[in-house]
Amino acid sequence: MELEPRTTLIVAILVLFLGRFLNDRVSFFREYNIPEPVTGGLLASILVGLLYWISGLEISFDMGNRDMLLVVFFTTIGLSSRLDVLRKGGRLLVVLLALAVGYLIVQNLVGIGIASLVGRPPALGLLAGSVSLSGGHGTAIAWAPTFAAHHDLPFAMEVGLACATFGLIFGGLAGGPIARFLVWKHKLSAGTEGDLTIGFRYKEHEIIDVDGILRVLLVIAIAIGLGIQLNNLLEMGGLMLPDFVACLFAGIILTNTVPRVLPKYQWPTGSRSLALVSDLSLGLFLSMSLMSLQLWMLADLAGPMLILLLMQVVLIVSYSIFVVFRVLGANYEAAVMCAGYSGLALGATPTAIANMTAVTKSMGPAPRAFVVVPLVGAFFIDLANAMVINLLLHWFG
Repeated sequence: MELEPRTTLIVAILVLFLGRFLNDRVSFFREYNIPEPVTGGLLASILVGLLYWISGLEISFDMGNRDMLLVVFFTTIGLSSRLDVLRKGGRLLVVLLALAVGYLIVQNLVGIGIASLVGRPPALGLLAGSVSLSGGHGTAIAWAPTFAAHHDLPFAMEVGLACATFGLIFGGLAGGPIARFLVWKHKLSAGTEGDLTIGFRYKEHEIIDVDGILRVLLVIAIAIGLGIQLNNLLEMGGLMLPDFVACLFAGIILTNTVPRVLPKYQWPTGSRSLALVSDLSLGLFLSMSLMSLQLWMLADLAGPMLILLLMQVVLIVSYSIFVVFRVLGANYEAAVMCAGYSGLALGATPTAIANMTAVTKSMGPAPRAFVVVPLVGAFFIDLANAMVINLLLHWFG
């Protein structure tokens, strides 16, 4: 049974309400910084999975609205990115990118090693490594035909999607507890006051007016239009980017030029209206993504594959705590970025940002984290991942 776009949106809103309800009343979810869309979306996917296992009825959702939510969300991230924050985060961006690229190689070598130990082809370890984890569902779908045709993995699509589903779930569950542990162990606190980049603190009153929302919607619409035109120009030059990346850059351009040209215009950067739209678009996107997970695909993972994936979770937790946190400066923002990076390395960029949003709602703002992690995850890491996959396929294929 397939639910059409309007019904899918209704279900996604109800799922997000469920997540907010649970997080508001169950202190465990707040204390360990589990994102609200993950709480509600995972419970919804479990219910859909139980219905499938009991009755054989498979419910699927029309995700026609989800891509636009992703574009809106990344546009709001761009509109929140001022050059002064970007300059402060420049070194961190380079450092986190280097750490992320290095981890792609580690992630794949561990996958290849474990696959070889349990008597599986090395290519299977690569498929369950950065292809499906750091790459997510999109990269798994793109690479599956290559693995099936040239590396003797006829079920590469099913395995890749199952591994990506596993990563998306655990990426949303691991990031918050990592940040909580680091903050507790090192007695950290937010170094800045002010509004959050995305959303509001728990129990915080939301003071928003109609004019503020209208300004935000106007600026978002203009930024998306500019981003699409920018992407068309890049495609003419031979560079292919996802629309949401181009809209992210368009938001950055507008935020750092228009207020200088029109200083009297109330630009929405840093406003609660922009934070609300950002939180709403991210929450609905993740709710749709998680509630539509086909958990019965995970049941098809054999014992050795499950061991491999659990080892990948242990690996990213250890890498985040003992390497990423220390190299990024061992401060509060480094802890927030660890929450985001673990979600990125196991799941996807929206999962990473949801992790950081959950942490900052509880503990305070970390503005540089919301610039550095999206830029690494939304653009650079996909390019690096493609090169690493090609290189390792050449070596081990």
